[in-house]
Amino acid sequence: MVGSAVTKFKTGDLAEVGCMVHSDRSCAECQAGLEQFCPNLILTYNFPDKHLGGVTYGGYSENVVVDQRFVLHVPSNLDLAGTGPLLCAGITTYSPMRHWGVTTGKKVGVVGLGGLGHLAVKFADALGAHVVAFTTSPSKKEDALRLGADEVVVSRNADEMNKHTGSFDFILDAVAADHDINAYIQLLRRDGNITLVGAPEKPLAVSTFALLFARRSLSGSLIGGIPETQEMLDFCGAHNITADVEVIPIQKVNEAYERLLKSDVRYRFSIDMASLKAE
Repeated sequence: MVGSAVTKFKTGDLAEVGCMVHSDRSCAECQAGLEQFCPNLILTYNFPDKHLGGVTYGGYSENVVVDQRFVLHVPSNLDLAGTGPLLCAGITTYSPMRHWGVTTGKKVGVVGLGGLGHLAVKFADALGAHVVAFTTSPSKKEDALRLGADEVVVSRNADEMNKHTGSFDFILDAVAADHDINAYIQLLRRDGNITLVGAPEKPLAVSTFALLFARRSLSGSLIGGIPETQEMLDFCGAHNITADVEVIPIQKVNEAYERLLKSDVRYRFSIDMASLKAE
């Protein structure tokens, strides 16, 4: 349904809601189109629902009421099951690439080939960069090349790593497990940046000297604002980019969770919520 004051959408439009459903729209972050940093942000899941009461339930909602400012247009050529993860994993990887100027002629590294990393490879390739995927699993080499990587480095191989010392403009680190961040910082050229989008449980030990020499920088990034998220969806429509997904019925959600713990998914599960009617 479309409210009487809505102007951006009409009944029947293909629309999508991402990680945010509300912000104060008055702070400096909101005014800059960076709603993800709003101090009064309301997320799509487990936050107070200002319209319906209770809390927000994200994709598990039977109904959702959202201000049109937080609703996004979906290109009609994109597969819906593969488009869902773009509103989280997609914008999480797209936003820092845009911020740090990934484009043709840049050398870009992607650390970790999971739900985030596989989309990062697709985006970096579509943006025209020379893409190097880093993985601890030699079995993922072929898949990384299929996704758009120009080179694949097995990060446990010191010789392969050393070949790239001081050569990257930008590295996106999508690893959530504990790992040696300094091994990747050393791969940056002067003024190169490495951005963290993974969230390891324990703080990473960072060598100050690795940053001081060559004026390298380390940063983090969190999804993206509504304008940039729409830009990302339009970019995906133009380049036919979606997440690689396995669609499952809700009845297999526990099995899917066990598989997630074993990293047995390439690269996202999408739940067919219509399967709830079979319950």
